[in-house]
Amino acid sequence: MSFHETPLFLGAPLEEAQAHCIFIHGRTQTPEDMGEQVIGRLSAPGVAFVLPRAAGNSWYAARATEPLTDTTRQELALSLDYIREIVANLSHASERPKPLLIGGFSQGACLSLEYAMHHGPWHGAMVNLTGCRVGTPSCDKPFADLDCMPVYLTGSDKDSWIPVDAFAGAAETLARARARLRCDILPDRAHEVSDVEIAAFDALLREIVGPGSSRD
Repeated sequence: MSFHETPLFLGAPLEEAQAHCIFIHGRTQTPEDMGEQVIGRLSAPGVAFVLPRAAGNSWYAARATEPLTDTTRQELALSLDYIREIVANLSHASERPKPLLIGGFSQGACLSLEYAMHHGPWHGAMVNLTGCRVGTPSCDKPFADLDCMPVYLTGSDKDSWIPVDAFAGAAETLARARARLRCDILPDRAHEVSDVEIAAFDALLREIVGPGSSRD
């Protein structure tokens, strides 16, 4: 399965943007879904959005809370290589380095968290909307010192894909990784992105863009 498909680009032009954002879709979703359900609800100016696209609309076949198998590890490795390639391309898209926010929803949030544990930290932030680590607590997984990088992690007691204990495990991992962490557990929220999460995402984007930005 190839994961190297053409991303969707939204927002400011890459070379003119004050910050870049890679936002990763969930299982069975598309970049277009994320554009409508998440990116289109943000108001932070001066951001170029890159929305990766997985072949088959999924980044790996297993559920995030299942034990890691050789197949899942291979699928994760391919997906993470694809995200790393996008990060490298963004670094070459402008003459000067720009802050980068990497994030996602559901399976995309899990993938962005795995990316941070493999390749973090970076100059910017991370947003994990309904995410956790991939694999059970007993699985061997990489770990990185995130060196105070801002991270926003969310979950819900009624989410059918990411149970509260998996969310709590991700929060513990990020705390041990020295992330500057904000966590929101949203009671009764379905498997979707709420207005609370959008507002926090927007605020984090504005923070990495910095003062003095103006609305597009």
